[in-house]
Amino acid sequence: MFQGTGSDVGKSLVVAGLCRAYRNRGLRVLPFKPQNMSNNAAVTADGGEIGRAQALQARACGVPTSVHMNPVLLKPQSEIGSQVVVQGRIVGAARAREYQSWKPRLMAAVQESFARLRQEADLVLVEGAGSAAEVNLRRNDIANMGFARLADVPVVLVGDIDRGGVIAQVVGTRAVLDPEDAAMVAGFLINKFRGDPTLFTAGMDLIAERAGWPALGLIPFFADAGRLPAEDAVALDVRARPADAPVTIAVPVLPRISNFDDLDPLKNEPGVRLLLLKRGEPLPGDTDVVILPGSKATIADLAALRAEGWDIDIRAHVRRGGRVLGLCGGYQMLGATIADPHGMEGPAQTAPGLGLLAVDTVMTAEKRLESVAGASLDEDAPFSGYEMHIGSTTGPDIARPVLRFADGRLDGAASPDGRVRGVYVHGLFGDDSQRAAWLRWMGAQPSGYAYEADVEATLDALAAHLERHVDLDRLLSFAR
Repeated sequence: MFQGTGSDVGKSLVVAGLCRAYRNRGLRVLPFKPQNMSNNAAVTADGGEIGRAQALQARACGVPTSVHMNPVLLKPQSEIGSQVVVQGRIVGAARAREYQSWKPRLMAAVQESFARLRQEADLVLVEGAGSAAEVNLRRNDIANMGFARLADVPVVLVGDIDRGGVIAQVVGTRAVLDPEDAAMVAGFLINKFRGDPTLFTAGMDLIAERAGWPALGLIPFFADAGRLPAEDAVALDVRARPADAPVTIAVPVLPRISNFDDLDPLKNEPGVRLLLLKRGEPLPGDTDVVILPGSKATIADLAALRAEGWDIDIRAHVRRGGRVLGLCGGYQMLGATIADPHGMEGPAQTAPGLGLLAVDTVMTAEKRLESVAGASLDEDAPFSGYEMHIGSTTGPDIARPVLRFADGRLDGAASPDGRVRGVYVHGLFGDDSQRAAWLRWMGAQPSGYAYEADVEATLDALAAHLERHVDLDRLLSFAR
């Protein structure tokens, strides 16, 4: 099990790389994360949803995704509350304090899922959540040491030297852990090192001496990490390149943004300048296309968009002849109204949309989770992706659909002039042919960039990177 000294220390990436490395050695490897918190989810092969990181790790293992790889998924809906997904299905919503009382019964689902994976694999690589040092949450813990102790899984602690203070990160974690929890730690890894590794030899020795745990590797910063699908919204802090591309795409980053990995394939297109707008930043005047991404709470995020004045900017952008694409929740925002009569995403209410598409959305209790494939209607470009949404959208503009599924169903809507479009399907830009069609609609020249091949090559490079800097044989010897 790989636990961290904090969030975003690189646990997900390390586990993904090790999944590929041990798979390359001929082992059947499976990933597991008892509890995850993320609005960036993936539809599984068995019809549920899990965190995006576990989907990437499954890909690194070369296996289909399963709800059992991430049995408890928390999807934040507010600052203090989250939707709770257990083995791929929504079981309710809980405030942070209330959720603590849920943990004992959730542990049963965690144990069941882990037992299934153990029976199917030579090696299960487990990812912890947040920080192992969050001892204030240790009682009934299912994400870190509580799981490790119950399942008798040895722990490797991962620290992040890039953020500074890594000696204190690891030694401090040792200082606050219960002695029996500390005894589960087999060693530590230091991640994201930059520069001459010999300059930190004394640091590694000092950590080992003070913590009483062996050093298992100093991992240099992996510069190509950004080429892989990201799970945490912290990845949105990185500005995409290039600055001089002929087409500028602006994306308002809303508080409850979800499935933002939809944007990943655009980041490496040389003809695209992708701007991720934060609070207080206006829509640039040279914007060619606005993309409204998915949202875990559409009405709340629409209110946040208005509070920033982005609704005014977007309408002005359309009047100037600009284009707008809404993905899932973003599609719902483009319509005339959004009604949530049953309070599925918050208080029961109806809110006006942006009015850029003649459609209306009603939130429904049933959530659609399905992998889909088909082709776009304007260019007959193939796509594969997934649906993950609640709500039904109707209105005159659905008479101009955007996509046709393989089973004949239609999806999406377009304005009469075709410059405003919305679809429910996620993952469209991952298909090279489909992305090329969208780039032409945006006014960009497709580059021929092969996204899926790039992800595979990057996973192989990450595995080789870890092979060079971590003793994989020693790590494997800890497994039991």
